[in-house]
Amino acid sequence: MLYFSGVFMASSKEYLDFVLEQLSGLDGISYRYMMGEYIIYYKDKIAGGIYDDRFLVKDTPSARRLMPNAVYELPYDSAKPMILVEDIDDAEFLCTLFNAIYSELPPPKKRRG
Repeated sequence: MLYFSGVFMASSKEYLDFVLEQLSGLDGISYRYMMGEYIIYYKDKIAGGIYDDRFLVKDTPSARRLMPNAVYELPYDSAKPMILVEDIDDAEFLCTLFNAIYSELPPPKKRRG
């Protein structure tokens, strides 16, 4: 984790590219850059994100079942805790995880305008 003078540093594009490559076996993966971090979508639902070069996913029953010793971390101050995905080298596991949590994710919010 990058940490400097009490302020987290933005995530790197290289880390994002690696995670996206690991998830390339899934259709419907997209991302959105927001304030130095990346929100990860699966079939238009927010599944997780990359925060300070940490891959975090939404806390769902399936995520807890697949990662029983999960570490919870805050993506940013005042946010809800999310689950840290520590084994990002296992593409098959990541695809299984995303497929498992999809039905438990909240529906996409309607955009204004």
